[in-house]
Amino acid sequence: MKILVINAGSTSLKYKLFRFDDLTLVREGEFREDYQRAIKNNALQGFLKDNIGAMTNHQELKAIGHRVVHGGRDFREPVQIDERVLKTLSQYNSLAPLHNPYNLGGIRALISLFPQVMQVAVFDTAFFKDLPDKAKIYALPLKYYQEGVQRFGFHGISHQYVAEEASKNLNKPLEECNLITVHLGGGCSITAIKNGKAIDTSMGFTPLEGLVMGTRPGDIDAGILLYLLKEKNLSIEEIDNLLNHQAGIKGLSGHDDFRALLKLVADGDKKAQLAFDIFVYRIQKYIGAYFAILGRVDAIVFTGAIGSGQAITREAIIKNLDILRNVPSFAIETNEELAIARQIIKHYFSHH
Repeated sequence: MKILVINAGSTSLKYKLFRFDDLTLVREGEFREDYQRAIKNNALQGFLKDNIGAMTNHQELKAIGHRVVHGGRDFREPVQIDERVLKTLSQYNSLAPLHNPYNLGGIRALISLFPQVMQVAVFDTAFFKDLPDKAKIYALPLKYYQEGVQRFGFHGISHQYVAEEASKNLNKPLEECNLITVHLGGGCSITAIKNGKAIDTSMGFTPLEGLVMGTRPGDIDAGILLYLLKEKNLSIEEIDNLLNHQAGIKGLSGHDDFRALLKLVADGDKKAQLAFDIFVYRIQKYIGAYFAILGRVDAIVFTGAIGSGQAITREAIIKNLDILRNVPSFAIETNEELAIARQIIKHYFSHH
């Protein structure tokens, strides 16, 4: 028997197929151009039938797991997907526009492809479900919190996975570990983990807050948005596009591909160097803040394509931070698909 895990985003679809009994990897793959074409032409079902359906069948699938970015307040644990779950999830599409609509598209296509197989959603927000109120609640009139405005946090599957791996490296139970986990990819976030639990994280109500990212600015003065609306006459749609697609590294340097940016930095490109410096500086500020609230840090953990990729970025971040002098740092490749498979087994099959 096998478990299939699907990670459907806006630009690519990744999948991993695991043996059910010991979670060894049977097959993996990633689709980009063909997947984007399929989304554009509303042909996702046919695309998945040709690519995923061809390599496995419903008789051998024990479950299909899906990464879902935003579970809001409704979903704090993995959940078996039905029509009610899909309807509730679609309410969060506007809060994670680069992710949730695509997550749901993948789910619907696989349900029609494998209607007999149990399908489970695992949420990026779930790791942050017990954030303390002082970290979770924004300083707005409390009625907005009561209406659902709060810090949710994202990349939780990745932060949790690398925290578990780091605790093995430290030879210490996770519930005794204080960690700062830094996920750097197209999206970037950083989490403070105390005794194995997330106590703060940089992404907020949406994945826009916090660190500088590929095309997102991270923390900015909210007054800038009012200025752009009033003085520059930008529409809501234009501001949405600016914040999600035109800002961050791309806005500063013209490139959203980090490898291209590093090459330009090496060639002495001034705009690229500025983008890199701002990117690194924001991460350093957050590390300092999280060091302050944790008091003791057992390790700092870097992950994501940038975080566990070329060492140059990690070295630039750590280089001038004296507080990290006696703190081990790990580069751990994240494995969200394996983490999702583990969670499904733990939640639905561990009583066997």
